[in-house]
Parts: sequence; structure tokens; C-alpha cells
Amino acid sequence: MKMTSQESQTIRAGFVNDAESLDVPLETQRREWEEAAARAQLPPGVTVESVLADGIACEKVSSAGADPSRLLFHIHGGGFTSGSCVTHRELAAHLSLATGIPVLLPDYRLAPEHPFPAALDDCVSVYRWLLRTGIDPKRIVFGGDSAGGGLALSTLLCLREGGEPLPAAAILLSPWTDLTLTGESLVLRAQLDPLNSHQGLQTAADLYVNDEDPTNPLISPVHAELRGLPPMLIQVGDHEILLSDSTRLAGRAEAAGIETQLEIWPEMWHVWHFWAAGLPEARQALDGVGRYARQKLYSV
Repeated sequence: MKMTSQESQTIRAGFVNDAESLDVPLETQRREWEEAAARAQLPPGVTVESVLADGIACEKVSSAGADPSRLLFHIHGGGFTSGSCVTHRELAAHLSLATGIPVLLPDYRLAPEHPFPAALDDCVSVYRWLLRTGIDPKRIVFGGDSAGGGLALSTLLCLREGGEPLPAAAILLSPWTDLTLTGESLVLRAQLDPLNSHQGLQTAADLYVNDEDPTNPLISPVHAELRGLPPMLIQVGDHEILLSDSTRLAGRAEAAGIETQLEIWPEMWHVWHFWAAGLPEARQALDGVGRYARQKLYSV
């Protein structure tokens, strides 16, 4: 069995589980993440363009030579309560490098100031705006990490119900798809996950769900009828407490007749792709994302 890299072991040793920061005010957590992300160096040749999509601030992140006729619409994670274009700019840069296309990041509204369905409404609005610009939906791939992966699925469900044209595929990185927190990995991986805790997820879920029913398939899309959605690639780490969110989603998608590719990465943690600058496993996973995106975007 292949061992994880030395870089992986070094990075992991520096992690602090979110259970240890539950008493830190949300505003402080947001500010510290933004400040740290703002200092990150983007890969050479990457450009960042501010875009206003139907009144919603977005950023288009493009690697040198990226094909402007195609697009990865990536919805950032952060537990529905944190995250922004700034926090995910570096990840978007590596996604653009891997796929060879620009990445559009929406700055959707966050809970608790704006609970469900504000974030979902914003993501739907941005996609509809994209269609109005004239881009062929088959030249768009949806993406999302963590809570953004769940939001990507929920957005697809809304669009399907509205009879609107869907993108070519979805690429979900460690998606959070069950805010009822019933997956068995919440128990089975509790001692392995170096980043996330049941308590941390419950806190974020409560802020986002507010007074709604968390079994609502637009909140917890793992419970949705998935038939008719586009093909999807799911990448998840074997050491994540959210592993079951991906395995159950893949099973339900396959049962619904959706072409589904599930990759479970040994000993990886939640959205390890973030560490692409120094982590071989992240670069390998992103290489797979790139191959998948190009296959779906250039085969039509």
C-alpha cells in the first residue's frame, strides 16, 4: 500500500481541530482566515478579475492560456458561515491551472446574517446570469468544496426543477451534503479527522439551517431525488468525518442513473486540495480534476 508523502505528514502535524476553536467568535475566525489567505502567493501567470453577476460580487481566476470559451463555476466552502473569493483564490488558481479554463468564484451571502436559502439563491442567480451572457451550458462545469459542494448540488436541483439547461458535469471536493449529520463516518472517523469535529459541523449547520428542516433536500442534497443531474466526480479523504456524505451521495447518484466517479484518497483530510502548493497528493488530485473537466468539456 502506498504511503502518504512526507509533506503530508508534516502539514498534518500542524493542524488544529475546529473543536478547539468553538469559543472563538465567528467574526474573528472569518477575519483571521481572510488575512491569512490574502497573503498567499498565487502561481505565476494567474490573473484575477472582479465580476458583478446580477448584483453578486464574483472573481474570475484564470491561469495563463486558460480557454475563455469554457468555465468552471466553483462554489467555495466554509461551513456556510465563512469563506469568500479571497479565501478560495489560491485554490481557484490551482483549479484553473489543472483544468486549463477560468474559474468563477461567487461571493454568496453567509449565515447567520443570511441563513438558508440566501446562499442558494445567490448561486442560482449567478448561473442564470452566466447563461444570459451567452455561454453554452455544456461549456460550464460546476464545482464546489465542502459546504460549496453541497451548494453546487442544491443549485443543480433548483435548476433542474426549473427546467433550465444544466452544465456538463459537477466536480465535488469533500462535499458536505447532509446537514442532519447522520453519516456513520461522523463516528467512525472521529479520531482520524485532524480538522473537523461533529460539534463544529453542528454549530455551522444550526446557523445556516435556522428554523428550516435540515432534511430539506435543498439543504441536505444527499436526501434528494438526483435523477437528471449531470455526471459527477467526487473526491474525498478517507480520514474525513464527512466521508459518508460522499459515499452515500455516490451510491444514490449511481442508483439514479447518473454517471458517477468516486475517489476516496487514503489518509487525506477535508479538502486537502487547498495545500496544492506543497502537497503532492493535492496536486495529484487536481490533475485528476483537470482530466475529468477536459473530458466533459471537450467531448461535445
